[in-house]
Amino acid sequence: MKRLFPMTAALASTALLLTACGGSDTEPAGGGGGGEAVEEATVGISQFVEHPSLDAAREGFVAALEEGGYTEGENLTLDVQNASGDQGTSTSIASNMASSDADLVLAIATPSAQGLAQSVTDRPVLFTAVTDPVEAGLVDSLDSPGGNVTGTTDMNPVAEQIALVKQLDPEAESVGIIYSSGETNSQVQVDLAKEAAAEEGLEVVEKTVTNTSEVAQAAESFDTDAIYVPTDNKVVSGLEAVIAAAESKQIPLIAGEGDSVERGALITQGLDYEQLGRQTGEMAVRILAEGADPSSMPVESQEDTQLIINLQAAQRMGVEVPQALQDSADQVIE
Repeated sequence: MKRLFPMTAALASTALLLTACGGSDTEPAGGGGGGEAVEEATVGISQFVEHPSLDAAREGFVAALEEGGYTEGENLTLDVQNASGDQGTSTSIASNMASSDADLVLAIATPSAQGLAQSVTDRPVLFTAVTDPVEAGLVDSLDSPGGNVTGTTDMNPVAEQIALVKQLDPEAESVGIIYSSGETNSQVQVDLAKEAAAEEGLEVVEKTVTNTSEVAQAAESFDTDAIYVPTDNKVVSGLEAVIAAAESKQIPLIAGEGDSVERGALITQGLDYEQLGRQTGEMAVRILAEGADPSSMPVESQEDTQLIINLQAAQRMGVEVPQALQDSADQVIE
């Protein structure tokens, strides 16, 4: 998969050699980078919730650190914490990391990123799996973040995903969208989905949830020709309930990313989250080893996406996937 790596990250012009803190020989300069290369590093990771996409992003991040010379148990100390989808826990994790001796912290998903950005102001903060970093208040702009926070966005090709509804069934008239009312990243995607649906002549029926336990009831209430799930943390955590509803109603389930298709959704034109995390880890290496300054490191994204189709799911949902669509897929699960 091709990936886009903006090359405008600036190296700090000065470096201050500071007293070691925690396991680090050198502490990065306050305000977000600019310190000399560290031979050892402590990295904090705040993940909002466990599900395959976010887990893959974390694993890719750690893999990139190791490829960059930072190996856990040798010269890398990792502090990985998970909020289990609870905003209060996420805020508490951010507060703890602000008082920790971490040289750099990573936020996985928008709620965790917002918490860390507010709490951690004296060292680099990276994020991944954040749909709209500007709307979420994390950066001034994608090209010039402006502070100690930068990272990678998982903005989906939402219009292409909604277009799959008509490609699967040209007679489709409606699509149900289920998402969490409390996630900024989800609202951004839903707004884009509405615009795309209007272009396709599709009526949108929205169902919102506040926690994962509400996903099943919301999914079962749809009376639409298809269901679309964006990269919403709470809904993806309860995806099996949406899959069951799609199978019961015999309608296609379009997902926002590939891991959900592997779990049983029918199709996506989406990102590879392991690669997205790896891309973020490469940014971390530039900060830790080269003294790159987050304030001038553009937010990065994936250039290419993958069309993934699960034919087993299609059979369970009573959907016949056109051969032309199968032929154009990057991956077909049979």
